[in-house]
Amino acid sequence: MLEQNIINRPKGHHLTEIERGKIASFHSIGYSNRQIAKAIGVSPQTINNEINRGTVEQIKKVNGKVQHLNCYFPDTAHQKYVKNRKLCHRPSKFDQVTAFLGFFVSQFIDNGWSPDTAVGRVKNEELFLVDEMVCTTTLYKYIDEQRLEIRNIDLVEKSTRPTKQHTSKKHKRLLGRSIEKRPKSVDSRESFGDFEIDTIVGKRNGHESVVLTLIERKTRFEIMRLIDGRDADSVDYAMKEIIKNYGDLINSITADNGPEFSNLSSDMAGVADVYFTHPYTSCERGTNEVHNRMIRRDLPKGLSLDTVSPKVIRDIEFKLNNMPRKLLNYKTPQELFASSCGA
Repeated sequence: MLEQNIINRPKGHHLTEIERGKIASFHSIGYSNRQIAKAIGVSPQTINNEINRGTVEQIKKVNGKVQHLNCYFPDTAHQKYVKNRKLCHRPSKFDQVTAFLGFFVSQFIDNGWSPDTAVGRVKNEELFLVDEMVCTTTLYKYIDEQRLEIRNIDLVEKSTRPTKQHTSKKHKRLLGRSIEKRPKSVDSRESFGDFEIDTIVGKRNGHESVVLTLIERKTRFEIMRLIDGRDADSVDYAMKEIIKNYGDLINSITADNGPEFSNLSSDMAGVADVYFTHPYTSCERGTNEVHNRMIRRDLPKGLSLDTVSPKVIRDIEFKLNNMPRKLLNYKTPQELFASSCGA
């Protein structure tokens, strides 16, 4: 009796070696392609293609006469199937794009460029022909396959982000004007000259140097200064120099309620408006938070900032301001800041 095996066969399922053996058995006892297809659970055309693939012409002498016999061999069919599967995949471009890959690796190591930054900038500047480079997805694939010296652990944005901890929050008063009074044009980044300010600490002992950061919301241009401590006097001293160099370009500053910013409103009086976020809502300074994570690549938590020189901070500032960004259409913050200043 004909074997039935036609229920719930997955779509796109390929014939297995066992199924090819069954086909050979049914074929040898004279079943038609349609009967075999019903038994295996495939279409008659699949059986027709399979038998053609595995049919070998044999030459025999019978009573002194040469006869040509066509026989289906499942082993032959399976070998051809395996060979065809290897040939059906698109060949890798890896060997054709080594110059581009070298460019990406050097930019990643020297300047902290992400895979997407490298691909986007190369396309915008036409640094390589299309056939000489790969897309962002393929570049990440090469990293996953460990074909480059860069590993997934080196990619900050691919690291697992920590789960947000929910803790009880004590009431904390705003130091000045609330962010709720900040103009909508600042929220939408339509206007130029609106900054966010923050501090980055190394060791959390409260008695060493910290990094003061200001970032322009529209262009993502960063100003970084190494200051003596996380206190109002140190911030006041640094802001005097920043106001001297950038005061005409600053329209507003948004800060959190850290005690180091307790004098910020008076520091900026007559220069720019100062707004304070709600307590415990760092997301209201999202641009600052994103950039702080980028800075942490060079200044990891736990590093004593007393061991870091102002030149190191200037180098990090230069690197970030000259790093192309996807959200800036692969322009750099420096380019857009200069353009906004009329340079």
